[in-house]
Amino acid sequence: MKRLVMFVFMVSLLSVLSFPVTIEFWHAMSGDRIALIEDIVSDFEEAYPDINVNAQYSGSYPETLNKLIAAVQSGNAPHIVQIYEIGTRLMIDSGVIVPVQDLLDQDDSYDVGVLLEPILNYYKVDGKLYSMPFNSSTALLYYNKTLFEEAGLDPNRPPQTYEELLEYSRILTKKDSSGTTVQYGLTWPTHSWIIEQLMAAADAPLVNNDNGRTARATEAVFDSESGLKIFELFDQLNKEGLILNTTREDWDAAGQNFVSGRAAMNFFSTSDVKIFQEGLESNGYELGTAFLPVPDISVSGGPVIGGASLWLIDGHPDEETKAAWEFLKFVNREDQQIRWHQGTGYFPVRKDAIQRLHYEEFYAENPNYFTSLLQLLLAKRDFNSAGAVIGVFPETRETIEIAYERMVDGQMTPEEALSWAESQVTELIQEYNEFYQ
Repeated sequence: MKRLVMFVFMVSLLSVLSFPVTIEFWHAMSGDRIALIEDIVSDFEEAYPDINVNAQYSGSYPETLNKLIAAVQSGNAPHIVQIYEIGTRLMIDSGVIVPVQDLLDQDDSYDVGVLLEPILNYYKVDGKLYSMPFNSSTALLYYNKTLFEEAGLDPNRPPQTYEELLEYSRILTKKDSSGTTVQYGLTWPTHSWIIEQLMAAADAPLVNNDNGRTARATEAVFDSESGLKIFELFDQLNKEGLILNTTREDWDAAGQNFVSGRAAMNFFSTSDVKIFQEGLESNGYELGTAFLPVPDISVSGGPVIGGASLWLIDGHPDEETKAAWEFLKFVNREDQQIRWHQGTGYFPVRKDAIQRLHYEEFYAENPNYFTSLLQLLLAKRDFNSAGAVIGVFPETRETIEIAYERMVDGQMTPEEALSWAESQVTELIQEYNEFYQ
């Protein structure tokens, strides 16, 4: 019976793809990554001459989500859209998607067993895979090995705990004769995603009900011992003038602070390994990458999957949806994931891609590309590292960032900032649940 279903599916697919089909693909990859996506699309169209893919850069992750909402309302939604990981709950609740699992159940040609377990753990909700993993990342602690050496620090021993991070930042921060800081120990993009990653690394949840994975989350729970330690760490870094903050969510500024040598360490996404490696080298520096620090060495959590996945949007003719499904499988192929990984720093979502790169000695020659994978594969597997699933994640991030800024400005203590943020997020979650339940 299973073979018969597969035969009928493939015959149907071949028949509907006998004429040119055009699918719309919206993505949020900017800069050099636009050209990389266009190359992938060209390869796909060469392999599938009866399918045309119109790939469009649709803005940042939040902009893409907002554009999709408007497009659905106007009846002009794309076939495929790239949505960041925190949009998972909202996309599931939206009622406008075709779950990837529905296509998987009809197509034996793709085996989800090739995907890395932590990625499946994130994108599967209630045992069902709703979207196709594409660009996956975690946060890392990047550091400037050259500046470490100049400061008398071992360039092969980055900080592993909060206390070590403070200690190293004190040593690496430098002032000129007038007392102006010319080199900071640490910079970051002032983004809640880093705090979320640190919480998971500390093996602590953001919301209740096992991070919203065994039941819908009803309240935030990050006003905890682990959350307070993180806020106290940042508070101390700020009070001692060891951290160079950016404006809220300014990835470009944090990256430039680090590449230029104005900051010796940087909390950032694995997706920019290539950019940082080349940027530091051009300035005469050597890049180092490290796991996220933890409260103390006995704590063993793990990072949360970041980045984005590809979603199929409902409301299109079957032949177009099936064509879009072929494209999803193509961009997830071993060779395409290797190309994407080497061209960006997002790690491959497939086990076989990692094995191939290992056998070809890519990681031996490029160890900074391997750090994120090693951190992920050594991580504890539980609901904390699986990541939270809530429908108000963008608003949650904004709330946590506001709390951070108020703490930095001296308006709130770490305890007050964390307590205020948790209560605000709980209210947001409850309002969302009232609407969708």
